[in-house]
Parts: sequence; structure tokens; C-alpha cells
Amino acid sequence: MPVMTYREALRRALAEEMERDPEVFVIGEEVAEYQGTFRVTEGLLKRFGPERVVDTPISEEGFQAVAVGAAMMGLKPVVEFMTINFSIRALDQIVNHAAKMLYMSGGQFPVPMVIRGPNGKGERLAAQHSHALEAWFIHMPGLKVVLPATPADAYGLLKTSIRDPNPVIFLEHAALYSLKGDVPEEELLVPLGQANIMREGRDVTLISYSRMAQMCLRAAETLAAEGIEAEVLDLRSLVPLDEEAIAASVSKTHHAVVVTEESRTGSAASELVARAYEVAFDELDAPVEMVTGPDTPLPYARNLERLWAPDEAAIVAAAKETLERRPGGSAAGSGNEAAGGRATYAGTDDAEDGRCNGGRHHPPVAQERR
Repeated sequence: MPVMTYREALRRALAEEMERDPEVFVIGEEVAEYQGTFRVTEGLLKRFGPERVVDTPISEEGFQAVAVGAAMMGLKPVVEFMTINFSIRALDQIVNHAAKMLYMSGGQFPVPMVIRGPNGKGERLAAQHSHALEAWFIHMPGLKVVLPATPADAYGLLKTSIRDPNPVIFLEHAALYSLKGDVPEEELLVPLGQANIMREGRDVTLISYSRMAQMCLRAAETLAAEGIEAEVLDLRSLVPLDEEAIAASVSKTHHAVVVTEESRTGSAASELVARAYEVAFDELDAPVEMVTGPDTPLPYARNLERLWAPDEAAIVAAAKETLERRPGGSAAGSGNEAAGGRATYAGTDDAEDGRCNGGRHHPPVAQERR
């Protein structure tokens, strides 16, 4: 299986879909002659020509409006924003036109388009170019929201998004563009709304997407060294959301931590915590923990930027916090080690007593529901 970067996987997906369907075209600032701010569209102008790889003026609302009109007429634009922060300039076209046109036209005008670009923290791009906007977009009916975490998913999810008849917000991450991984030689179409278990575990579920899913993998390795087996659930998309995968994983581990790289208040993380309670409340042995950035603009200084962003240590601490809330629970190294030096945690039966302290069911009832 060939190894390629996240950037190369995106480029391959674009090229294959443009080759497959002559209605697909790329439009945005510096996507042609300059070959993309992050070089995702490198080589596409030479291969497909200026009619299908379209450089635009610095007018986000203008070229987003052109793309909406083109999609209504049957074309399939892929709109690139240098960073997704610039989509703020085009929100009227995205929210009031792309997202609403199918409904407001009584089904006459679908808007098949992909709006893509890097989302969240860059590398010292400062407050105005470091927004994580997934919570804005998931709030708008009519939009699908996709956030790949691996090169294979970047490839397979982008191909699926381009073929989708609805507008898809495709949020990449600048820190992932150079990430390498296996991508199948054969065509791969990853369904939207199908989460991926990146790492199996039994003690706690780490729920995330995009760059933070990779951070969760690193945290899971650290936790494993201390005898805590964390399951890493990469959601892949927020709309549609794979609630069944959340319920299944939490039903296995009975603990959950939601990890996102965004400010806390009104975040996608808040929504995911609420959904976890909706679909798996009776399976939880402790409150769901949430790891996000603080409610402040993202600093420019490298040392402050690193302090702002969630990291491996914060995820490890949150996982231990939710496990320690379980009656009988103990962090590794706190004196509750079993033979062989492995930390032990209270089992399902032991944890039922905790449901009386603010829980919904008397222990026998909770056990019966399981």
C-alpha cells in the first residue's frame, strides 16, 4: 500500500474526481498559478487547464456566489479558501444560499459543492487566521461537515464529498498536511457519517476528529503504559454524526472524553458531550470529560500558542479524571496496582453504586438495563 502525505492524498482525490467527472472544477484564490497556499492543487492547472482550475480575485463572497450559481446549474465546484477563516467573508452565500437553496426551491435546485480549507490552529497564524469554525457550520441545516484525520480518510472522504449532492464543508488542518500514512492504490470511498475506531480499548473512549484524533492516539499510548486502555474514536464527520458508534464505544468502556481544538463555549465538543449523554447515559459510570482550548483568541507567540491548544498531557489528565470518579477507581501508580504492576479500575458491578449519587437508577435496575 503506497504511503503519501495528507496533502498528496487530497490532491489525488481532486485529480481523480476531475478526471472522472467533467462537471467538477476547482475555484479559489491562488489555486491555479500559485498551485494553492498549501500546495494541495499543485499540478492541476497544467493537467486540466484554466477553465477547470480557476484563480479568483480576493473576493470571498464573490467567488463563493459564483460557485453556488454554478452548482445550481449542474456543475460541481470545489471551493478552496486559503484558510477557513476567510469563509467568514462569504457566510451569506454559504448559509443563506448554498445551505438553503434545495429547501427553498422545493427540491428544484440541489447545490452539489465542496467548500474546503484548513480549519483551526495553524502555526503562528494569530487570532484572525486560527478560528475553528466547525461549531458554526454544524448549526446550519443543509450543510454537511467533514473533518478527516488521516491521509486515507482525506482521500476517501473528499471523493465521497465531491459526489454528494449537498454542500459539504470539508475542514482540513494545516498541521496535518505533511502527515504520512497508507492510502490504498485502488479507489476508496469513505461514507459520510461512519466513524472509525483508530485504537481499540476497554477503559475509556476518547472521542475526537481531525488533528485531535491524532493527539488522542498519542495520549492513548501514554495511558497504555500506565495500564489504562483507551479506545480512540475518530468521528470523521459531525454532520452526519455516527451516534451509533458513540453509543457502542461508550457502552463498552463506560467512560468518555471529548477532545476538540476550539474554544469551549458553544463548541462542537459541547454538542458531542450532549449527544453522548443522549445515546449512552445509562452506560456511563462517570461524567463525560471535555478537553478544548480556552475562551480566548489564539495567541501569535509560539509559547502561548502551545499553551492554548489541547495537548497529550491534557487528554491523559482528563481520562484519569473520569476514571477516578468511578467508585473504586484509581489512577495508575496510586497504590491500586494488581499483580504485575498494572493499575486496576472498578468493574461494572462495582460502579453501579455510583449511580445512586446523582444517577438515574437504583443499582439493580441499572444492571438489568445492561
